[in-house]
Amino acid sequence: MKVTTVRKKRLEQLLDLAQTYKGCSRKQLARALGRDPTRLVPGTGVPKLDLVVELAGVLDWPVGEVAMFLWVRESSRPTAEGHDEDFESLHRSAGEAHRCGRYRVMLDLARRALAVAATPDQRARACNRQVGAWDGLGRYTEVLEACKQGLQEQGVAPESRRVLQSNLANAYYSLWSLVESGAIAQNLVGWYRDNPPRSAADRKTNAFAYYVSGHTLRRLISVESRQTTVLAEAAAADLRQACERYDELAVELGDPSLAGIAMTCQGGLIETDVALGRRDPKDGLAELAAGLDRVRDVSDELVGDQLECYGWWCIFGCNIALQHLDDERALQKHMAVFTNKADEIADRLDNWPMRERVFTMQYKRWERAANVSGLDIPCVIDSDDVRVIAGTMGRFPTFREIGWRILQSAHVVEGNE
Repeated sequence: MKVTTVRKKRLEQLLDLAQTYKGCSRKQLARALGRDPTRLVPGTGVPKLDLVVELAGVLDWPVGEVAMFLWVRESSRPTAEGHDEDFESLHRSAGEAHRCGRYRVMLDLARRALAVAATPDQRARACNRQVGAWDGLGRYTEVLEACKQGLQEQGVAPESRRVLQSNLANAYYSLWSLVESGAIAQNLVGWYRDNPPRSAADRKTNAFAYYVSGHTLRRLISVESRQTTVLAEAAAADLRQACERYDELAVELGDPSLAGIAMTCQGGLIETDVALGRRDPKDGLAELAAGLDRVRDVSDELVGDQLECYGWWCIFGCNIALQHLDDERALQKHMAVFTNKADEIADRLDNWPMRERVFTMQYKRWERAANVSGLDIPCVIDSDDVRVIAGTMGRFPTFREIGWRILQSAHVVEGNE
């Protein structure tokens, strides 16, 4: 079927649905949409934006859902018809693509695996492969949808279900939906407390649940300042549990990436210790800065979580500086060092959650300097920054307001100036 025909058919379906939903005539619907009744469906099948918005209002649907229904091509949806591909082969290939960082290839393989999946458990596993691909691309709203799709399957192996739940918690954490991430992660932590994991895979999920719970509580410190002590104590407890489990697994499985995740937890513990007054802010900053000596050149042999952990150490250092330093010069100096290094690491790893934090911290540093000095200090970015800021705004809804502020107030220079 031609794309134009499909789109026209879909628009007709939505118009019929809207007419039934509102219990009105075609003429009344056209009036509500601000259209001539004879011209509701354009020849191309693609309505103008104002019609999409008005139609969404009539249906009480999100605008994006209306747009996606109208635009998605029939041929873009995977189908098992005519496929002689084997699920397990596709699943393994997707895993190999994940290890190589080929996330778009992984996504294609995961979709094909889903198309040929024959059981609920296979469909859930294919969804989890999509989770890994979307995570690698920094597309966390899509991670949420893939997790939810997998969790809707009935008869899925409990171990697979727990993996999807932990990934769902992490997606919420990355999007700064901290209530949701905390609730899911703490539910998993409680389950494992009553049902100790036995397999290596389940032990990883247990460690990850502690990781997400601990870092969620750590982030909440900046949101719920009146509960700093309670939150920091709880965060430290969960981060220690995560750190111990990842260190054990790293040795047992011979996987240095797990040791890198443990290092991220250690950095988070420095931040919580400072929040609890167990460590002087200057000492905490010095320890985090000293750790960066191991990554003076981000093009060295460290990869993946072994390198990523130091990017997060930089973010923890920025948090400490912003929350605990009164000396403006020292604050600016520390934040400059930490944001510059985190930016290098984020670029090396193409890590979008870290980019979101880097731009947010750079903006806070600039805003703080302008407010303290009372001067109109220019915010200077280059064209590459504009590109990355736009990508970050698309991926993280909570960053959009800051992203617009940066773009509207900054002086943009060419990348080679």
